[in-house]
Amino acid sequence: MTPVRRGQWQTAAEVLAQVARQPGITRAGVARALRLSTGSATEVTARLRDVQLLTEEPAPSRGRGRPTTLLRAHPEGPVVLALDLRQSNWRSAVVALDGSLADHQYKRHRSRRAQVVLNNLRRQVEQTQEQYGVRLQMVSLAVPGTVRDNHLLQAPTLEWTELDLTAVAGELPLLAGNDATLSGVAEARTGAAAGAGTAVHLIIEVGIGGTLLIDGVPAHGASGAGGEYGHMPFGERGRACPCGARGCWDLEIDGRALARRLGEPTPDDPVSYTEAVLRRTDRAARAAIAHVVSALASGIAGLVNAHDPDVVTIGGLAIPLRDAAPEVFDEAYRGGLMTFHRGAPPPVLAATHQVDGPLRGAAALALDQLTSEPSIAAWATHH
Repeated sequence: MTPVRRGQWQTAAEVLAQVARQPGITRAGVARALRLSTGSATEVTARLRDVQLLTEEPAPSRGRGRPTTLLRAHPEGPVVLALDLRQSNWRSAVVALDGSLADHQYKRHRSRRAQVVLNNLRRQVEQTQEQYGVRLQMVSLAVPGTVRDNHLLQAPTLEWTELDLTAVAGELPLLAGNDATLSGVAEARTGAAAGAGTAVHLIIEVGIGGTLLIDGVPAHGASGAGGEYGHMPFGERGRACPCGARGCWDLEIDGRALARRLGEPTPDDPVSYTEAVLRRTDRAARAAIAHVVSALASGIAGLVNAHDPDVVTIGGLAIPLRDAAPEVFDEAYRGGLMTFHRGAPPPVLAATHQVDGPLRGAAALALDQLTSEPSIAAWATHH
């Protein structure tokens, strides 16, 4: 086959990006999506097979007719290690070019000291390198805090500040981002917000995080710290937040708010505490839940007024909280909307990707880089 010059990998990059968006797509499907001729699609996929980026496998038989094939990541192609760091645990997965996740790992923190946790993540990277060798091209890390240029500025729920995260990846490139932002990316690419031009994603665990997505890309802001919705002043202005601000929305919509309404001590694990309160049927618990749900819905209405999204997606504890008091949610949501929004308010949909949302979002942004024209050309040069 004629060698391909670097500038000729642009269409190949588009094909790989389409495969990542639609795992298991056929060659004909790629041709339709990218408006390629059958011959062009055949030629490009052949080139990608030659350099171990794609492979084709038979599709399930559907009776008579010419058998079709599905485009998959090559079994010897490049992969990403996606890591999801949470308050009490971390998880990881190896991600291929078609977005498939493999080799899942899950570990609880034995210590929340930053250096201990980061060392554990570094060991996972090293073990993955030993298994995959040069196929491992990048590490993508989701963190429950504000991230700028691979530096953690602050993670209030972990009580961490000012940390350089690059050592986690060693010599490999690192792509670090906020976990709620990355969950939103997953929803916009292959989840409940897929196809939406403008979407807002929110997730409640300890506090609330989220992101604004335009055509599947998160709006990071001037310094990369955009999307800190939990620290908007939607709460009581006199109440101090661990982030340093006062009146944060974070403090009104999770287990800490429920405990405060119930006159109980601030829980060490707000997530488990919220789950326990949601199982209760007594009047005090129902009233506390209604208060939190109202605060959640009112804040979402404020974000709709500000961003005018096509859709809002919610994940984590936001889903069972809304389900526990749906009428309260609807009343507060509609009541907070500007009049012109009330006729057809943006739907508030449960997220498709729950536990693995941050992993899938971290993988998606990493795959954006691995399927770029320069990255494909660099891989092809060595393979």
